[in-house]
Amino acid sequence: ANEWQKEHESYELKWAGERDAEEYKKQLARERRESLNLRNAEGRRIRDNEHEMKRNDMNKEHESYELKWAGERDAEEYKKQLARERRESLALRNVEGVRIRDLEAQMKANDFHNEHESYELKWAGERDADEYKKQLARERRESFELRNAEGRHARDVEATMKANEWQKEHESYELKWASERDAEEYEKQLARERRE
Repeated sequence: ANEWQKEHESYELKWAGERDAEEYKKQLARERRESLNLRNAEGRRIRDNEHEMKRNDMNKEHESYELKWAGERDAEEYKKQLARERRESLALRNVEGVRIRDLEAQMKANDFHNEHESYELKWAGERDADEYKKQLARERRESFELRNAEGRHARDVEATMKANEWQKEHESYELKWASERDAEEYEKQLARERRE
């Protein structure tokens, strides 16, 4: 009976050991699966992070190109605006030049007309009596003084117009230089923004 008891206990221990070994194998399998799942999840997380970083880098690069292209478009538009302003300034100076030449031509025509009238009066006076000649002499002196006054007035007007023309041309150059400085400063600012 004791031998049977011992044999039975021996089998019990053997089976218990086999059950423990089987349970241990199952536990190891579970741990391996959990470890594999954990590594897979970590791998996905790392891949997702890398994908997100690449996408952010692409977005930043795209934004950088957008800023560069926008800056180039602004600079080109500014150059076109400067060209338009120069053309308009040149056209204005041309119009002013035509007006001055027309005024000078009108003044010369008036002088010629006045001179012609003076000769007409002279010839008429020669045909009249001495008293009429004396009267014409007085009129000629008055006409001469008037022409002198008109001549001074015309020279004053011409000097004023030339001064105004020089002032406008000077202001045009000032605007041109200021525009060129603004364009240069804008290009420097764009260069700084691209470096940043």
